[in-house]
Amino acid sequence: MSLLPFGSLPAHSARRFVPTVIDLGNWDQIRPLFDQLTQRAAEVKTLAEFEHWILDGGELSAALDEEGALRYIAMTCHTDSPEAEKAYLHFVEQIEPQLKPRQFELSKLYLQHPLRASLPKARYEVFDRDTQLRVELYREENVALETEDAKIGNEYNKLTGGLTVEFRGEEKTLVAMGRFQEDPDRALREEAWRKVVERRLREESKFDDLMDQLVALRHKMALNAGYANYRDYAFRARGRFDYTPADCERFHDAIEAEVMPILKTLQNRRRTEMGLTSLRPWDLAVDPLSRPALKPFTQSADLETKTQIIFDRLDSGLAAGFRQMRELRLLDLDNRKGKAPGGYQSTLSETRLPFIFMNAVGLQRDVETLLHEAGHAFHALATRDEDLYAYRGAPIEFCEVASMAMELLAAPHLDVYYTPDECRRARRVHLEGIVGVFPWIATVDAFQHWMYTHPTHTRDERRAAWNRLMDRFAGTVDWTGFESVRASLWHKQLHIFLYPFYYVEYGIAQLGALQVWANAAVDPAKALAEYQSALALGGSRPLPELFARAGGRFDFSRDSLKPLAERVRREWESLA
Repeated sequence: MSLLPFGSLPAHSARRFVPTVIDLGNWDQIRPLFDQLTQRAAEVKTLAEFEHWILDGGELSAALDEEGALRYIAMTCHTDSPEAEKAYLHFVEQIEPQLKPRQFELSKLYLQHPLRASLPKARYEVFDRDTQLRVELYREENVALETEDAKIGNEYNKLTGGLTVEFRGEEKTLVAMGRFQEDPDRALREEAWRKVVERRLREESKFDDLMDQLVALRHKMALNAGYANYRDYAFRARGRFDYTPADCERFHDAIEAEVMPILKTLQNRRRTEMGLTSLRPWDLAVDPLSRPALKPFTQSADLETKTQIIFDRLDSGLAAGFRQMRELRLLDLDNRKGKAPGGYQSTLSETRLPFIFMNAVGLQRDVETLLHEAGHAFHALATRDEDLYAYRGAPIEFCEVASMAMELLAAPHLDVYYTPDECRRARRVHLEGIVGVFPWIATVDAFQHWMYTHPTHTRDERRAAWNRLMDRFAGTVDWTGFESVRASLWHKQLHIFLYPFYYVEYGIAQLGALQVWANAAVDPAKALAEYQSALALGGSRPLPELFARAGGRFDFSRDSLKPLAERVRREWESLA
């Protein structure tokens, strides 16, 4: 994998089952390992042998997951590389479809094994539940459909990763154009904004084509699994044992009732401070008092160094983990042409190390993104010594607590980037982002609820559904003259294309993160210790227990949202 940003990595532990030398992109070399596990299941006679068999299966899964992750990382770092795309698609098309039926077979053997009932209940409770779910949902006819889904997702990455504009004599990525939205020159902001949205609109039919294919494909998967629609199937497939679609719809209502009034207040204050009759889309990121954009860093090396100082202050263990990532080159932070958009943290499952990918261009949101993804990385590092592979990951709803809480815990230390006045300003921007993200989460989530419960919808109906949600959750922004842009804003939200129904988790987790933040205001050391203790549990306990260990409650009702939203508003006011 010469296209990877890092070199060879140290193994966490020696392989016991998977051969040291093996081509994990060659099914003929992988198949015998599944054959051995299948045969051994019938030969296991003691509980110790049964647990050893489980761990060996996990070792194989970790090695294969890491192989897939390495190919995905190379592809997203170089969307313009035929070599990287070929390697990624080979794994998606030739390896993953072979894996799924064999993994299903091993899951069935586990569930049917006579020694299963003798496993320690507390230790295996979550593993047992999740394995039953995989067996329940597996359908052989969906394997090819899942492969096609991944291939369409790759087309979305290629499309978005290749978009550039000519702006004032220079070719720029759409991500790099974002810096102009913080410029005090309103005419410049509008010019830059128009360039970006016009470029996206030129690809509107391509985005819609991809979505049409995905909706049809996913609906077919749901029907194959015995569900009436993909929403209900996705909730089950995502292991949402602790909440329902109806709970999410109530969450949307709570956001409308408790967050939208705050958002509109912030928007109206911005409009007044800027002396405008209406707030336009290019007026949302600039400082309302016309101060120059915050410039926390110029080079990604500076971003790394200053973020390291924050972690040095917070906790020696966190600091050591981030330092190790830097030393091993497990950070790819710069924006460049041919790089997929967005940011992510990917855990290399066998080496048990995290990798952070993002597109930094020198903005405050880049600082927030790195802190966010570092929270995920600390989660991965906290579970490195967990031998049961399935427990080294956690439910997304709690994974995002790890990341969002880290943004909030690190906020008092933004002085490493800024003067005191700039620091207060950056913290206000961050809190404004928290207020603003709740309605966006509700919009994206409710949109997917609608799409997948109306699988035969037309494009016009889809636009109308999106516009209704924008009417409900967009606040006071004036889109006059740009109605077509407003109707297609969802095209930029990669989760809708790549990770269906993975978005409401951000809202649920934000409430968990805000509880950690509130606890830190009372006792910082205790709050950080509870946070780290919860991370170390990985996925070994049910979701409500993970929230409780972090010092919070798993509850996203209006009663929980109201005081936390109000706390954000008060903090924002205090930083004026």
